[in-house]
Parts: sequence; C-alpha cells; structure tokens
Amino acid sequence: MLRSLNISNVVLIEQLDIDFKAGFGVLTGETGAGKSILLDSLGLVLGKRAETSLIRKGCEKLSVTAVFDNIDNTEFQKLLTDNDLDIESEIMIKRTLSTSGSGKIFFNDQPISAKLLKEIGKYLVEIHGQFDNQGLLNPANHLSILDNFGGYKSLLDNCQTAYTAYKEATAKRISAENNIAKAKEDEDNLRHWINELEQLSPRIGEIEELQTRRQELMHAEKIIENLNYAYSALTQGKDVSSSLRAAQNGIDKANSYVDGKYDEIYSALDRALIEITDVVEQIESASSDIALNSSEQESIDSRIFALKDIARKHSVSVDDLAVTLENFKQQLSSIEMGEDGLNILRQDEQNKRINYIETANNLHKARVEAAQNLDTLVMNELPPLKMEKAKFVTLINKKAENEWSSLGFDDVCFTVATNPNSPQGPINKIASGGELARFMLALKVNLASSSNITTMIFDEVDTGIGGAVAQAVGERLSRLGQGVQVLVVTHSPQVAALGAYHFKVAKHTQNDITSTVVYPLSADERQEEIARMLAGETISDEARAAALKLMK
Repeated sequence: MLRSLNISNVVLIEQLDIDFKAGFGVLTGETGAGKSILLDSLGLVLGKRAETSLIRKGCEKLSVTAVFDNIDNTEFQKLLTDNDLDIESEIMIKRTLSTSGSGKIFFNDQPISAKLLKEIGKYLVEIHGQFDNQGLLNPANHLSILDNFGGYKSLLDNCQTAYTAYKEATAKRISAENNIAKAKEDEDNLRHWINELEQLSPRIGEIEELQTRRQELMHAEKIIENLNYAYSALTQGKDVSSSLRAAQNGIDKANSYVDGKYDEIYSALDRALIEITDVVEQIESASSDIALNSSEQESIDSRIFALKDIARKHSVSVDDLAVTLENFKQQLSSIEMGEDGLNILRQDEQNKRINYIETANNLHKARVEAAQNLDTLVMNELPPLKMEKAKFVTLINKKAENEWSSLGFDDVCFTVATNPNSPQGPINKIASGGELARFMLALKVNLASSSNITTMIFDEVDTGIGGAVAQAVGERLSRLGQGVQVLVVTHSPQVAALGAYHFKVAKHTQNDITSTVVYPLSADERQEEIARMLAGETISDEARAAALKLMK
C-alpha cells in the first residue's frame, strides 16, 4: 500500500508531505483546489510521462517521492530480481525533473529507467480515471483478471507445461523434416558416390603398395639384368652348388678317419647348399615375375590416378576413401530409415497436441464457470447503483490455432449493455463516464480479494450521481477498503461520509503566491467539510446535522 507522498514544486504545490493509512480514505475540496495535482504527482512515480509544465513557476526542478509497502507478488518480485533491484520491506521511489527536461528516477536509491518505472507502477497502484488502459478497461488484462478471480492456478500450470511440451515436440518434428529434406536433396548424389567408390573398391595402404610396385616396373630392365647376373654367378661354370658338394665330399672322407669329428662342418655345408639352392630358385622366380608383368605399369598408373582423383573430389586422403564410402552408406541408410523416425516424431507431436487441447479445455471450462460467477456477483451490485437495466457479461471466445499459447486458447473480454435493447460491447467502448465508474466499482468490489493491486484510487467516481446511488457507491468503496487500500477523490458528501479517514485539499494565498495544501481532518472538521459539500459556502446547522447523520 501507499505509505507516504512527498511533493516539491509541482504546479501549485510548493512543499507537501502526506501520510496515508490502510482502508478507505477520501480527498475532498472545492473545484480547482488542486486535487488533480496530487494524482499527477503520484502518476510521476508510477511511470507517467514527465512534462516540464508540471514544474512550479519560478522553480528549477520538481521532485516527488512515494513510499510503498513491498508487495508479496511472485511476478513483481521477479521483475525486481531480473533488474538487480534491492528487495526490502519498503519501496521508495523518487523522481525529479528539471526545466531543461532532464530527470532522474530512483528505486530505493538505485537509478532506473522510465520504462522500468512504468512496469513497476503497474503492480503498485491502479488509478481509475487517468490510467484506465493499465487496469480493468484494457481488454489485454481481462484474461489474467479472470484467472486471478477464478483461482485455478494448477490448471494454468498444467496448461503451460502441456503447451511447452507440445511446442518442443513440434520443433523436433520440424527440425527432423528439414534435415531429411536436405538429405534427400543429396540422395541421388549419395547413390552415385557409393556406386563409384564400390566399383573402385579402395583399400587402406593400397596407394603405397601401388607406388612400390610402380617403382619396380619402372626399373624392370635393370632389375632383370642384375638378377640374371646373380643367377649366372651362382649357376654357371663351376657353380656354387658344385663347389659346396665337393667340399662336403672332402669333409665326409676326413670324418671316416676321425670317427665323425667334422660332422658339424658337414652339416653347415649341407645347410649352405640348401640356402644356395633356395636363393637360386628365388632369383629365378623374381626374374620371371618381372618379366611376365612388365606391361602392368600402365594399369597401375591408371589405378593411382583414379584413387587420387576421387580422393580430391571428396576432399579426403586416399587412405580415407574406404571410411568415406562407409559414411555415405550410413547417410543413405538414415534417409531410407528417416521416414520411420519422422513418423515417430509426428505421433509424439500429435499426442502432445491432444494433451495440450485437453488441458486447455479443462482451463476453458474453469474460466466459463468463473466468468458466470463473476457475472452474477457484478449483476448483483448494479441495482443499488441504479443500473438495474444494465447487463454485464464476461465473453470468452476461442482463438485460432495460430494464437494458442501457454495460457490456453481463450480470449476474454468484459462486455456491458447499458439498456435492455442495447448490444453487448467492450466495457471501455460502451459505457459512459458515470456508468463506467459504477461498472468499475461493481467489478473491483468483487475482484479485490484476487487482485494483485494493493492500492486503488478513484478519481471522482461519483460524477453525475447523488442521493441513494451515491450512498451505494460509498458503501461499496468502504467494503472494497476492507481488502485493499482505497483512496477516492470525491465531491459526494455521501461518499466522503463513509471514509475511514479524510483529507482536505485547499488553496492558500500569501503575498500574492497561491499554493495547494492538503491536511487531514479531525472528526469535527470532517463534519464541517461534509456540511459544506451539502450546503455550499453558507453552512447551516441543518447541513451540519445532515452531515453528522451521514457520518453515523
């Protein structure tokens, strides 16, 4: 609630300090005394646009400071936390404006922007008559107002959870569709690349083998020449094998005289003979191999070129071609199997859509029931306010699917018809000023317990009414004041008489300088002020008696 208001150099106000109380308070005074200046000043600390025309004549700058109790509201606390603002038991907002147009705004001594101040102000005070677009008259607020009144938070939470799950499932399905569509664009290429690589059938290490073989073939003549020379050296004339056999025969004869003493030498010569025989065979085979495949070089060159060419095509090394082939096969397989996976995602999305619709329908039913209850309560308030022919209806329409949200698919609008034959229309477009004020009062009396606003200000809510209607208005404001802080600027003695406390706004002139002053009234002063409101400038004893009767 609003605790205090300090105003300095605003229009007719030079310096003013007001302390407010809980409950139903009234502000009265003659026309032009400056009641609207109070609301303009309060508007500055709630985010209203600051204009230099508000600065008192002859002064360099204005200043307004308001102190509020902190609000136990989750959204409000989150707003403060998100903007790194200190959370204390009290909130002090100060705003200054100089004649140059520059100004400063402080929230508990922390500088903030005018935009943030406007967001903060929405949670602190609702002023009917100046900031209607921030309150009940703005259709954008009707949904949340009805939800707060209905008190079905669990249904709202369920709907938000279901909507989030549905949207996430939709995003997954869309992403999968896009990926598969992109992959399908490459499907023909993939099939061609796979066929091309499979025909080539590359092997890891193959390029080294081919290059080694190519080197051999390039020097085939020299290799054969040297192999033949080696072969001749081992086999022609008195060849090595014959020499080894002759040596072996000599050792064998020597052994006959010494009982096998030279057996090891004989065995060594035997092993050498076997090795020499094997070497000769290997030289024959090597020479034959090169001679038989001398025309292979051309095919090897073609193979090496093909491998390097396709490796460049896919920007990989030749040894990576086998892995690249396997990757292409996997991509093609994912495309072929992708439709099955996509169908799973589509089914999941459909299931979550059905669940969201179910939770949104449950929320819709709760809203319809809450709307019917609210309509009944508001209609019960209208006859005492002399609006027995008027009709209030909370209209709930379902939005198009592209407008569904975490809050469901309902569009809520408070509508009224002021006469039996008049069509229902939005409350902010159908009702006249006086009717609108009474509709607002009938609504707020019933919404007070569910509202996030702890301070409500009515600016001349009693315009154009009197007698029993004014009495009914005062009674409802008094009832409203039992749940929230209510401040009313009024010209109605019936309304003023029901206030729990009373301020008088007046002009004071000294040395040709006029200032607006505001001061609290005692019980006797209240009686005198209400008598003035009843009788005018000349206050009679009858007016004082009537005022006392109203107060009682």
